[in-house]
Amino acid sequence: MQKIGIIDLGSNTARLVVYAYEPGEWFYLADQIREPVRLAEGLAATGVLGEAAMWRAFGALQLYADFAEDTHLSHVHVVATSAVREARNRHAFLDQVGRLGLEVSVLSGEEEARSGVLAVANSFCLEDAWVMDLGGGTAQLSLMRGRQFVEGQDYPLGAVRLTEDHLAADPPKKKDIKRLITEVSDRLEGVLESIRAEPVPLVAMGGTARNLARAVQKSRNYPMSQVHGYFLSREDLEELVDRLLAMDRTERTRVVGIKPDRADVIVAGALVYRTVLRESGLPGLRISGQGLREGTFYQHFLPAPHLIPDVRTFGIQNLFARYPQPAEHTEQVRFFASRLFNELEPLHGYGAEEARILDEAAWLHDIGMTVGYHGHHRHGAYLIDTGLLPGMTHRELALLTLLVRYHRKGRPRPGHYQQALDKEDRTLLRRLAACLRLAEQLERGRANRVRDLAVEIGPGTVHLSLLADDPPRVELVGAEKQAAVFESAFGRKLTIGLAG
Repeated sequence: MQKIGIIDLGSNTARLVVYAYEPGEWFYLADQIREPVRLAEGLAATGVLGEAAMWRAFGALQLYADFAEDTHLSHVHVVATSAVREARNRHAFLDQVGRLGLEVSVLSGEEEARSGVLAVANSFCLEDAWVMDLGGGTAQLSLMRGRQFVEGQDYPLGAVRLTEDHLAADPPKKKDIKRLITEVSDRLEGVLESIRAEPVPLVAMGGTARNLARAVQKSRNYPMSQVHGYFLSREDLEELVDRLLAMDRTERTRVVGIKPDRADVIVAGALVYRTVLRESGLPGLRISGQGLREGTFYQHFLPAPHLIPDVRTFGIQNLFARYPQPAEHTEQVRFFASRLFNELEPLHGYGAEEARILDEAAWLHDIGMTVGYHGHHRHGAYLIDTGLLPGMTHRELALLTLLVRYHRKGRPRPGHYQQALDKEDRTLLRRLAACLRLAEQLERGRANRVRDLAVEIGPGTVHLSLLADDPPRVELVGAEKQAAVFESAFGRKLTIGLAG
């Protein structure tokens, strides 16, 4: 196992993230520290980094350097973005940073955009997308095609810069808001025309997008605990922007989901995204929980072109590697779940998408055992709900969480996850949970007694024939206890016996 620290010295915040990993195999976020530094403060007007801003940055970087030394990080990679690359006094600033023992890579706008695209390529199941990263000083808007960076540009439309240039009043005045929107529209005119011509999904990354998404989630009592993969609709963003425009800074600090140190600049960032959606015609934003830091990490984690072959499968494998369970038992449960799903297809009519969710649940059903046996179904659901499973929509993530939650007992029901699900998913949940429970019980003794199964569908009944060399008493008793769950899901009485 290796550990790497990546420091993102942005225009608004500086953040250290620590990843533990085995190159090309697995990784997880081991630690992080965030410090608001507002490095771009006054930069647009003066062209130089201010003394106060630099001292805030030095303080954060010294903290990170001390942490890296104390925790014995094998490598620390510092990347700086628009504030440093635009400042006329950047060399003096970097000389001072060098005295802390840190070497800084100052990224060009295109390098920053490429890292953002790489983060999206490795955390969404998207071939093509527009990728927007709005920071404190600038915003990058890039086109990803075939999971590769095609083109991108850096625009002086960061939240700190636009706030200083246009939004002096608190709350903002209508004429100032109009002037800000006009600047955004004028600067993005060309790329917005391209988006209208190629309306693939728009993925938004960075603190502004995450804070806006969290604010909407909190206002709706949204059940999922993460923002990655969340779809922020244009209607929800419009409603939130209207709320924020009517508030002063103090009131915005009390909006749940928005960090207090962003309260003064969140309006400018929100107006940029609202303008982009209005003028592009896109229905909303897909929020990325990954960004520049992760894009930088992937360049260490994977050989060129630094792409995970199958994002969704890697996410499942990565979580399983973090909370490993006996491989033989896991594979048997996956096998039986697949066999049941396929044999019962005449009754449920589902396809490859539903089969994949069931297989993923079978793969992860016991990860809660790493916490403890008692309640391990709930522990496993928590680990899925709070962990990052890239490539999954929130609907798919909710179904996976619920399947693990109900893989051993309880009446499968959406509960507070209903908001993330479709209307038909209540039935889907019951049927997939019935398959998973039976699959678990057919390997209950973990002795591989049941080698295969066959399903006979009759009028009002389903008979499950088990192929086994020796009587699988533990498995038979366990499976028969799931008859009521099966009947509720499929409307058929379940009987179980030995083949032949």
